Formats: sequence, C-alpha cells, structure tokens
Amino acid sequence: MTAHPISETVASLMPRAKAELAELVAFRSVADPAQFPRSECEAAAAWVADALRAEDFQDVALLDTPDGTQSVYGYLPGPAGAPTVLLYAHYDVQPPLDEAAWLSPPFELTERDGRWFGRGAADCKGGFIMHLLALRALKANGGVPVSVKVIAEGSEEQGTGGLEQYAEAHPELLAADTIVIGDTGNFRVGLPTVTATLRGMTMLRVQLDTLEGNLHSGQFGGAAPDALAAMIQLLASLRSEDGTTTVDGLTTDAEWDGLQYPEGEFRTDAKVLDGVELIGAGTVADRIWARPAVTVIGIDCPPVVGATPSLQASARAQISLRVPPGQDAAEATKLLTAHLVSHAPWGARVSVEQVGQGQPFRADITSPAYTSMAEAMRIAYPGEEMQSSGMGGSIPLCNTLASLYPEAEILLIGLSEPEAQIHAVNESVSPEELERLSVAEALFLRNYAESRKA
Repeated sequence: MTAHPISETVASLMPRAKAELAELVAFRSVADPAQFPRSECEAAAAWVADALRAEDFQDVALLDTPDGTQSVYGYLPGPAGAPTVLLYAHYDVQPPLDEAAWLSPPFELTERDGRWFGRGAADCKGGFIMHLLALRALKANGGVPVSVKVIAEGSEEQGTGGLEQYAEAHPELLAADTIVIGDTGNFRVGLPTVTATLRGMTMLRVQLDTLEGNLHSGQFGGAAPDALAAMIQLLASLRSEDGTTTVDGLTTDAEWDGLQYPEGEFRTDAKVLDGVELIGAGTVADRIWARPAVTVIGIDCPPVVGATPSLQASARAQISLRVPPGQDAAEATKLLTAHLVSHAPWGARVSVEQVGQGQPFRADITSPAYTSMAEAMRIAYPGEEMQSSGMGGSIPLCNTLASLYPEAEILLIGLSEPEAQIHAVNESVSPEELERLSVAEALFLRNYAESRKA
C-alpha cells in the first residue's frame, strides 16, 4: 500500500524533530523557583516563541500570567472563512526527582531501546513538537487549511492556574471552533486513543504542631506528643485497610463503563513488584478513572542519615487528591480540609494551605470533530480503530476553555502512554508515537476543514 503523502513528509521531518526536542528538553523548566531558576522557564518560553515565529505565526507573545509564569501564544491565519483550531501543549515539566536514579541525564535527550529519554519528552514538550510536525507536514502538502492558534502553558504541572486566570481575563484570545489538547496519551503504544475524561485535583499542605521545640526522645518519649507520629496517624486515616481513599463525605463507589484496563496489563505498566497487591476496590478502570484517589506526595521530616533521637515538634506534608468527573474539586477541597482537621490526633494544632486546584473534565466524544479524528487515526494507525479512555491526571485548563467557549469541541490526544513513565524517573517518548500522532493531527486538521465546508 502506498504511504500517504502526509505520512511520508512527517517521516522525513523526524530527525529535525529529534534535534528540536533535544533543545527543548535541555531547559530545566520546572515552574518552581524554589527548585530551579526562573530563567530556565523563561529560556524555554523564548525557544517556543522563536519556533512559532519561524513557522510564520503572527502576534507571537509571551503572556505574563498571574501566577508569575509565562505562556506562549501565536496565531497562524488560514484561508478566508476557515475554522479556527487551538492547539495546546505546555513547556513546563515535573522536577526530575532523584537524578541519580535516571539511566541518562534527565535534561539531556538520550536514545535508548528505541525510545527518547528525558524529562518532558512526552509530558509535554513532545506535544509541542507534535503540533509543529503536523503543521509542517500540511505546509508541505498544500497548506494549512484552518486558522491555528497555539498556546504553550508555563505552569501546568504546578496547578497554580495562571493561564486559566489569564484566559478568563482575555476571553477573546483563545476563542476557537475546536481545541486539541496535546497532553494526554494512547491507552498503549500503537493503539490510537482519545481521552474522554480527566480527573480534577486539589493540592493541600498540612502542618501539625505539638511542641514548642524538639525534645530528647529518651527523656520525654512516651508521653510528649510527637508531631511526626501524629502526622503518620493522620495520613493513615486517608485510606482504608485495602487502600481505598477514605476522606469523610467523599463518594468512592462510581464505576467506569468504557474501555477496561486488565489488571495484569496494569501491573506491568505500573511496574508493581511481584507479590505486592494493588490497592482499592472495583475494576482498575473504576479506581484510576472514575473514583477519587489521595496521594501523599511529600513529607518534611528528618532524613535517616544524620537523624538524632528526637521527638519532632512540627511536621508537614503535601497531599494530592484526584477528583473524578461528577464531583466538584472545590467541594472535595473542603471535605479533605475538614477531614485533616478532625482526624489530627492528640489535639495537635492543624494548619491547612491550599496550593493548587483544578476541576475534572468530560469530553463529548460524539461531536463531529471526533469523527474527523477517527478518520485521521485510521490512516495514521493502519488496521486500528480509535478508542476512548479515561485519564487519571488533570489538565485544569480544559474546564476553563469549556466554560469560556461552550460551542467549541475539545479533543484530547498526546504522547503519555504507559511506557512513557511521565512524572517518574526515566521518562521517555516513543518516536513512533510522535510520528503517528503528528500524522493523525495533520490529517485531522484537513478532515475538519473539509467537514466544515459540507
């Protein structure tokens, strides 16, 4: 069978795409100045802006958002009367965690075992490169048939809401007929998938104080209330014995009625150790797409090396709660806060600070744009039909865009399939997925333009 011209063009562009992704991955663009200099994010934003200018985008701008970060915007006008499509990605990344645990430097794109490794390779710097590839392929094959807006967010991973607030203050900026969010992923490599739902999230920091200062554990231990022990007991109250999330008042029995996730496949994808049980109840899809999930993502406490025999006067933890569609993230925040206050043992003083929040999202996969995407994926992935799945992660901007532009269709695709290990050490992207999804996006834009003429 003769290859599609778009496919041939994208294939020819892949060496350039790899070189560009390497340049973008090299920026340590973690949007937290406590971890990395803000200049790293600013340099990444400038790189994205230059890339858009090189593709003839107009009105390219670095948008200073209220959370102190920058989002990059550009507009590429299409033929007269053509619909407008907004393409989204983010250039900020999660911190690398333990850099020593990476098999290659996290900010140096490295090819190994047929994949490209580096922080942000899949989530979501690769998503921006995917958009560039799709547009370049169209330019080489008759031109881009739609008007295109691109927005590259600078603080998605922090959940601080800068772009959401900016969009609400400038609602005309991102207005579009259809929006493609390039920040999700296929159910697995080679299976074309659109994401139907996203869990929302809330992020809280809780601090417990029990003493005026640390005490000798031999002299006072056994009667003096230890803040770290109190924190351990408090955090344990957030899960039942089988690991189900147990925040007072939060519903945890919803069921997922779409594509299922076989337990054996999940264990392999999650790299669960032999003999270790999965947590929670219901199907795997229920647990990761339809139900809330609490995670303790950080604890401030003395490290083991250098620890002294002391009772801790204070302890602090950061807690993430994923909120499924059908539940309100603001209400979940109130319930989690109340739970933390009411379950703190021994009368420990409790302070709770909210550091991030985003609502869950449900897409309308029956809309015409999804028909255009299904046709495109059929060509990009020969022999495969487009599937729809949930995603346990959060993209807070989706609900803002849905609220601002209720008539716009929102599609979610991307490079974060299970092998990508996003947010973990040794994150990677499959170059084959990058190539095929770039083809699919290009063909989608062409199909969508034709469908609007009918």
